[in-house]
Amino acid sequence: MKSTLTLFLALLTVLGHAQSNAPVKVVLISPLDFQVFQRQTAAQGTITIEGTLEVAGHGALTNVDAIEARLIDAPTTNDWVALPYDYRVRGFRGELECPARGWFRLELRLIGAGQTVFETSVEHVGVGEIFLVAGQSNSANHGEGRQQPKSPLVVAFGNGVWQPARDPEPGATGKGGSFLPAFGDAMVDRFHVPVALVPLGVGSTSVREWLPKGDAVAAPCDTGRNLVCIASNRWVCTGELFSHIVQAETMLGTNGFRAVLWHQGESDSHEPPDRQITPAQYRQYLQRIIEASREVAGWRVPWFVAQASYHNPEDQGSPELRAAQKSLATDGVALPGPNTDTLGPEFRQNNGRGVHFNPKGLQRHGDMWADAVTPWLEQQLTGK
Repeated sequence: MKSTLTLFLALLTVLGHAQSNAPVKVVLISPLDFQVFQRQTAAQGTITIEGTLEVAGHGALTNVDAIEARLIDAPTTNDWVALPYDYRVRGFRGELECPARGWFRLELRLIGAGQTVFETSVEHVGVGEIFLVAGQSNSANHGEGRQQPKSPLVVAFGNGVWQPARDPEPGATGKGGSFLPAFGDAMVDRFHVPVALVPLGVGSTSVREWLPKGDAVAAPCDTGRNLVCIASNRWVCTGELFSHIVQAETMLGTNGFRAVLWHQGESDSHEPPDRQITPAQYRQYLQRIIEASREVAGWRVPWFVAQASYHNPEDQGSPELRAAQKSLATDGVALPGPNTDTLGPEFRQNNGRGVHFNPKGLQRHGDMWADAVTPWLEQQLTGK
């Protein structure tokens, strides 16, 4: 994922539609088309409306009396709501309450002398559920056969852009298929709100590569990436991949997404002897990543951890590593994700010989994630 500054600059791309000689124009930072905001109750959330005013001539802002916005959900057209505005500054930010149910059209206008002097719109804005997806290749775009969601309410965010969640998903490695469309469809079917995925997965990575910057590791991983040798038999993590998580958390804000879905472990269950870590070390590293991400975010970010260690029909995973992953949920550090080691050759690529999923496996993988998340989310929404 790009740096926070680059992401911010990438957001300054939605210009309003007005006559070329309009003295004032709006550049919207938020919302962008297909942007989803995390709902705060089962019924609703808030949409942040933020932008800057582009002024054609000196003093033009004195001709603007108000900035107003409204949401349209056919066949209902809501009343215009005034946003914070001060002609002495060019930036503005406000919020609109929005029901959690589907896409809305946002309309925004500038009023001067009782007339509309500028107007713009964003076609798809919604309140629903947002999930970060991190880990290695089976959390990214390395599956056999690109997938796309059936529901128009499933979107993805990556590289500064919100878009329908068609594989390959933005922000993750790989050019193939992922479980994200199937997961999104299943969640829309169950909760009837927009579902947004923020893909962060990086193929072939070890849990060690996701540690915060400067954290020591017991042995170098097979890829040799994202680690630095600082002395004889001493290595630390660069923190680059951890920063991807932090940047996404920071962009979305406190309680600005529902949870992190972590699917990783295949690399760490099958390393050469001089690069191996123990299941206990795996748990230690992942717990460190989870707790450090919460500390930086400033709130207790929920993490779901899958049991994942499968390689091929002859090496169908490590019970010890799965136990270490499961122990994070047992001990209350994380929440239990699916055990995808149960998906054998029938669900794997290369006629069952591969570690990645085929189209049937990608669909089943997404359904399993939805099955893992749904009971917990229902409890969050009902308080029961």
